[in-house]
Amino acid sequence: MYVRHLQVTDFRSWAHADLELEPGPSVLIGQNGQGKTNLVEAIGYVATLGSHRVATDAPLIRHGCTRAIVRTAVVNAGRELTVELEITAGKANRARVNRGPVPRPRDVLGIVRTVLFAPEDLALVRGDPAERRRFLDDLLVLRAPRYAAVRADYDRVLRQRNALLKTSGAARRAGSKGDISTLDVWDGHLASHGAELLAARLDLVADLAPHVAACYAGIAPESKPAEIGYRSSIAQSIPPEYGTSTAARADVDVLTDALLAALVAGRDAELERGISLVGPHRDELELVLDGVPAKGYASHGESWSFALALRLGSYELLRAEAGEPVLVLDDVFAELDTRRRRRLAEVASGAEQVIVTAAVEEDVPDELSTVRYIVSDGEVRRA
Repeated sequence: MYVRHLQVTDFRSWAHADLELEPGPSVLIGQNGQGKTNLVEAIGYVATLGSHRVATDAPLIRHGCTRAIVRTAVVNAGRELTVELEITAGKANRARVNRGPVPRPRDVLGIVRTVLFAPEDLALVRGDPAERRRFLDDLLVLRAPRYAAVRADYDRVLRQRNALLKTSGAARRAGSKGDISTLDVWDGHLASHGAELLAARLDLVADLAPHVAACYAGIAPESKPAEIGYRSSIAQSIPPEYGTSTAARADVDVLTDALLAALVAGRDAELERGISLVGPHRDELELVLDGVPAKGYASHGESWSFALALRLGSYELLRAEAGEPVLVLDDVFAELDTRRRRRLAEVASGAEQVIVTAAVEEDVPDELSTVRYIVSDGEVRRA
């Protein structure tokens, strides 16, 4: 898979940009603030319908404009498809494939697949659990686009259940019983959607773990062994083999029953707090170095190595299952020492397409500097 063409209109700092790309390495070179990261962010948005830099779409629209447009042409197994996304402030976004409208933007997921490594990825190791949950869910959608709907359904039910818990809990504290007659219904919905999401995460962690361990060993061979695992809010009710072996697939029915039982057992506490305390939104992707949590204990270099191993492990997993995704390396070589640069360059140089951004050309290893683009003064041109 490779992106042949990218065009953006009123996206971030760009009034307009038009970029022809090729298979193999391409390097976008420009000083900070020139907009090179905005271009790879646009490619990533087509792949995930989200940004690796911000949580909402509003900042993606150029200041003073009401909408942004991203168009890509992607070639996969000799077949070319065009995708157009219209990002509109305060309204639903719209999408087209080969110039024809699709019912929902998420219908374009899977056409473009990317794995992006950026300086923000240090938060995967040092940040809050929400960062790691988002990493898992984004990878789930790249692996199987249908999980975008599963995640959306779970988030919708969670919001509505939390609203009910909040109002009913407040009524109880005020001396009233509160109306919880519909809580059993919301428990069922949360358990059903939550079990599907949880099962997919457990299977993903089981499949991803050996790739992450191997990538970390390759990046930092002198360091302690790295492992990943999944810790659930219903850990005591999950069979121990789930999430630890590619031979043991998680059973959605078993997890649904476990979630329902946990919701019933914790109802009083949830009403007291006014929030859902059980479910995938409370879970954690555990990152471990030699039996010790990486967060809080890993050195700066070890943290970078672990973040890089997570991304390269994702790349290896996707490549093994359904062909190569586009590898995007956003301004990361300046952050890495010589050994980590070399290891990353070795993997990237073998990718079908890798897009690199850098402030100065000297930061990019020679094997990736074959095709260069200069980004400056509101223009992008091939060197």
